Formats: sequence, C-alpha cells, structure tokens
Amino acid sequence: MSKLTATFGNMNVDWENRLDMPRLREQRLARLNQSLAMSELGSVLSFDFHNIRYMTGTHIGTWAMDKLIRFAVLPRGGAPVLWDFGSAVKHHHQQTPWLDADYAASHTDAPLTGHERHHNAVGPVGPSVGDSQIGGGARFGISTLRGTIGAGAKRAEDVAKKVYEVLAERGLQNEPIGVDIIEMPVLFAMQALGLKVVDGQQVFLEARRIKTADEIGLLTHAASMVDAAYENLYEFLRPGVRENETVGLVAKTLYDLGSEHVEGVNAISGERCSPHPHVFSDRIIRPGDPAFFDILHSYNGYRTCYYRTFAVGSASVAQRDAYKKCREYMDVAIEAVKPGATTADIVSLWPTAEEFGFPSEEAAFALQYGHGVGLSIWERPIFSRYTSFDAPETLEEGMVFALETYWPAADGWGAARIEEEVVVTATGAEVITKFPAEELLVAGKRYYTTGGNLSTLRDSQSHINTHTHAEAEAKREG
Repeated sequence: MSKLTATFGNMNVDWENRLDMPRLREQRLARLNQSLAMSELGSVLSFDFHNIRYMTGTHIGTWAMDKLIRFAVLPRGGAPVLWDFGSAVKHHHQQTPWLDADYAASHTDAPLTGHERHHNAVGPVGPSVGDSQIGGGARFGISTLRGTIGAGAKRAEDVAKKVYEVLAERGLQNEPIGVDIIEMPVLFAMQALGLKVVDGQQVFLEARRIKTADEIGLLTHAASMVDAAYENLYEFLRPGVRENETVGLVAKTLYDLGSEHVEGVNAISGERCSPHPHVFSDRIIRPGDPAFFDILHSYNGYRTCYYRTFAVGSASVAQRDAYKKCREYMDVAIEAVKPGATTADIVSLWPTAEEFGFPSEEAAFALQYGHGVGLSIWERPIFSRYTSFDAPETLEEGMVFALETYWPAADGWGAARIEEEVVVTATGAEVITKFPAEELLVAGKRYYTTGGNLSTLRDSQSHINTHTHAEAEAKREG
C-alpha cells in the first residue's frame, strides 16, 4: 500500500508514525495564508463552519454547522482571531494552544512540509476577555443567530465592530475584506463602518483545493469506515427491509467506528431509482429490486461521498446491463485522471444528458458528476458537462475528489449508481473507496430449487423466467 493512502487505527500510539494533527493544523493555516497572500484582499472573514475549522483547528459540534453563530478573521500576514460561542472559548483557552497569540504568530509562515513543535500549554492562553492585542486567539462573541436575536440587541453592529478593531490594529481596515457567507444585517453593519466587503470564498476554496498528506490520510480513513458500513449493509439487505432501516444500520456502524457526523445515507430502491430522488424513504425492499446508497459522513472533519448499487435477491437483465454501462463510464474516467488533465477532458468521456433521458445538462446535473472532497462534501474541482466545458479546472497531484456515474435501466424503473473517491498521484489516480463495485453484487438469501440454485439473473416477473414462457415466446416468433 502506498504511503499516501495508508490507514491506521483511531488511536495515537508511540510505536508507529501515524497522522500528525499538529502538522495538519500548521499546513492548513500555511496554505490559507498563501492563498490570501496571492489575492488582493487584506483579510478574510469566515462564518462557514468548515472554513473556520480549516483556519483555526477548532470544532464545537455538528449542531452548530448551520447556525452562523461563530466567526473568525485571518488578517494578511497575521494569525487567526476566533470569536466563539459561550463556554467554547474557555475550552479553547485550555485545549487549543495553537490559537495563542504568540504561538500562532510564530507558526504562521511555517513551511508546508514542516512539523509543528511540541507545545503543551496548560491553563488559559490567548487574549483575555475584551483584550484587543495584536495576535491570534479565541475570544467571546456571537452573531445574530440567523436573525433570532432581535435587532435592538445590536449583535450585528457588535460583530462588525469586533472585526473592524482587529483590522484597524494591523492597518488593514481600508483593504478589501473577503467573506465566505454572511447574515445581511452583519454585512450592512460592516459596510456602515466603511469596510469594503467582497467575495472571500475563492481564497478558501483555493487553499483547500490541494490536500496535505494528513488530509489524504483522514479522507482515506473516512472511506475505510464506509467500506465496513457497506459490508454490514450487504449482509443486511433482503426483501422486507425498509430503506430507513438501512440508514439506521449504516449510521450505527459509522458511529461505532468513530464517525463524528453521519450527514446522510441516500437509500434508494426499486422504482424510486429512476428518476433518482436523492432522499431515503420508508419503502419496503422487494425481491428483485435494485437498490443504491450514498454514504456521507465525517471523520475528524473529513468527509465521504460514496455510492454503491446492489440487486436484492436477483437482478434483471436490464439492471445488469445498466450497471455494466455505469461501470464503463466510471472506468474510462478514472483511467483519464492524471496531473495536467482537465475536468473538461474527463466529462467529455461521459454521455450527454439526452443519451440517458434528460432534456438538458442542467436537468441531469450531478448524475454524471465529480467533486472535490475534504472538510466539505463538494469542494474543487467540479466535474460536470453543465459547467466544466465553460470553466475547466486542471488536475494536480494531491487533489482528492469523487467521481459518480448513473445509468437508467431499459425497463424504465431501475438504475445503477457508482461512485469512487480518488487521489491524484504523480502517475494517475489511486482509488481509496474499496468495497467491490466491478460487477453488480446480489445481496440477500440464496434460493434453491429442485434443479439447483435459483439463478440470480432473472426478471422480477417469475413467469418470464420459466421454460413455458420461453416456449410460448418461441411459438409467437415462429
């Protein structure tokens, strides 16, 4: 196994050189500083949960992902300043020494290949409450809670003031400040103070585009957990199981293995496969059903997007053929992945929307698709016939992305969906999603007849699979 994609246990040990979390934080911040330095911005301000984690190496639970309550600013050439929710700041003071003003500033320009030195501060570090000293740190502060705190509390104005003071200390208050996402009252309050607010999402996306060795290791480990979930799912699938039960099984497997967040399990079966609704239901799985799943979860922040398709009990000829077509489009795409190739090169190998029953590429968006995977599910690069010809992106070593293909069955209700996550290496693509997908797998009980095993390649209408039907067809044709 290559060094890039080696996997280890969840624990840290003294006898094996495993993933290096201090190095992960150091290199992420260095990449973000590089991206900011290459831009025309004086600073970047983030309310996005994942961008804040990338910048500061902090996490307060997945419950906060959609709240927009915490925010962090990175001044050009400086260290990040984080304003966080309630008692989380006291925890940061005790447990996140890399946010200390002096410590963070000393590591800002660390090379991407360097290791963070041992630092084991105990007790409060970083700026004290109300401190406006130059440097990084964790400070108390909340936004408007998506507008639920009334305008009279002046939360938006307070956020703008806090950010302005940090920038003014560094002489950056007149430089453009890039923001990823923002509540409108906060935007207006910042503009009222004279801050020039512009798009900052591109700075974060550029920094996160190429993954460090530790990020690749975390992504690979996350995928290995889904390998295990599919093993349990394959053993569990049978007629009578409901889609929502499979979601519960997968979630338990992942949480037992150390997942911090099971974002979703897209469980689709039977006639729900075509068209693809992108959401599970309480449908009961029946003999001969196609069933496909997308498992999305997070391990130490790093995500998966990982489809597999099964037939339950047996597969029809139409389902087998759809799977074969889906796999062929996947294989030619993976074979074409290499440094220097573009997203347009890859999507040119995939069918047009009209070829598989859709009126336009917009209507078929995300069926033949690819996307970066990291702290978010959809990062750069993006692969789609809808967008990649107009805005092609060049593949580079160290990118990690998922490629996903889809093909509807000729019977009008089944379909196949396959997804592989790949790392771009110097010589091509390395697949890190390992659960078997070369051929269509049949899950469920094996049945036996007086003539031996019941064939797993059969139509769901039993009478069509008999000799009597074959003889009747022959007579009609004769």
